[in-house]
Amino acid sequence: MMGTAAGFALSGKIVFASSFAIFATGRAWEQIRNSIASPNINVKIVGSHSGISVGEDGSSHQALEDIALMRVIPNMKIIVPADAIETEKAVFAAAEIQGPVYIRTSRPKTPVIFNENYEFHLGRGAVIRKGADITIIATGIMLNVALEAAVKLFNQKIDCRVVNMPTIKPIDREIIISSASETGAILTIEEHSIVGGLGSAVAEVLAEENRNAFFKGVGIPDKFGQSGTYEELFAFYGLTSENIMNEVLEILKKKRK
Repeated sequence: MMGTAAGFALSGKIVFASSFAIFATGRAWEQIRNSIASPNINVKIVGSHSGISVGEDGSSHQALEDIALMRVIPNMKIIVPADAIETEKAVFAAAEIQGPVYIRTSRPKTPVIFNENYEFHLGRGAVIRKGADITIIATGIMLNVALEAAVKLFNQKIDCRVVNMPTIKPIDREIIISSASETGAILTIEEHSIVGGLGSAVAEVLAEENRNAFFKGVGIPDKFGQSGTYEELFAFYGLTSENIMNEVLEILKKKRK
């Protein structure tokens, strides 16, 4: 499929190729690297059923490494939309971008966060909720969880800034740096391995810019997934608003010392 997509792109087409994220990015990685990314051609790869939210299909079908696999490839751009609106906007934006793009989507129904007036810009994050105590940077379907946690923490008089980071590559360095400077603490949340995804990208920016901010990345630990319902797996791996609240409280304890 990826080889055929490359052929169509070399014939002048803007091509969208879609499959389960585990197969689109894993099984076809070498074809993507050499036939699509190296010549920098217009193939847009949509990896569906990503992360543990694919549920009962189990570890063989749960792509926990796909962002890392695509992020390391030169010329590749990576978009992880948070809801249906952002997905639609990202698809149209990808068609206008020169070169390969990876769009990561999920299986379950998810809450709609944005309205039709929302504008997507490649390489830019956005502050969804203002706050001064800590910044939660979320990507994909974890944005809704981050917002839920922020509301609950506000009831405990903790003011959380929530940043939506739909583009993992290129990452929005400016919003990371300003959030680190203004809140002094950053927590990232992603439905992906803690290795090589959003958390790694944010940590790299903080290290390169020598920003003295408390940092913690929340995601899937360095393990394979397992079979279970969407709700069971999110609870098991700590991708819930309650666990995010606990992580925030731990970071703030360190920050206040």
